[in-house]
Amino acid sequence: MTTQDDIAAREMVLERVVNAPRNTVWKAWTEPAHIAQWWGPNGFTTTIYEMTVTVGGVWRFIMHGPDGTDYPNRIRYTEIVKPERLVFDHGGADGGPREFQTTVIFVAEGERTRVTMRALFESQESCEAHRKFGAVEGGEQTLARLAEHVEGMIALTL
Repeated sequence: MTTQDDIAAREMVLERVVNAPRNTVWKAWTEPAHIAQWWGPNGFTTTIYEMTVTVGGVWRFIMHGPDGTDYPNRIRYTEIVKPERLVFDHGGADGGPREFQTTVIFVAEGERTRVTMRALFESQESCEAHRKFGAVEGGEQTLARLAEHVEGMIALTL
């Protein structure tokens, strides 16, 4: 039986309030032309090979690190409630087992949006390994890049 303590030991939660309406933030998160502009920590770029935002759809991409290292990724969407929630399994590019499941919640707060990312890992050890690799800092930088990109999207419409 899974307990709250077990889940807490396997979970990483990141949150940021973005100065943009929820539909705009959703668009930035679900359209390849937008997400390629901000996905990943500072200094990273992203090449998208496939992105089908439907239940069962796949997002295949490579994150290119500032040191030239490539990080292949594969996401399979398991739940989509536009514009409130995305749930996906995240793994390597080889299509192997998921490393973790991510739930992204978009909550409207007036003209702003609270974005909460919850990554649930298969084990406490996997979660700790990702923490040591810098996943929390990288996630915070990624959400900051999202906020910057979305504010730029709004500026273009003014």
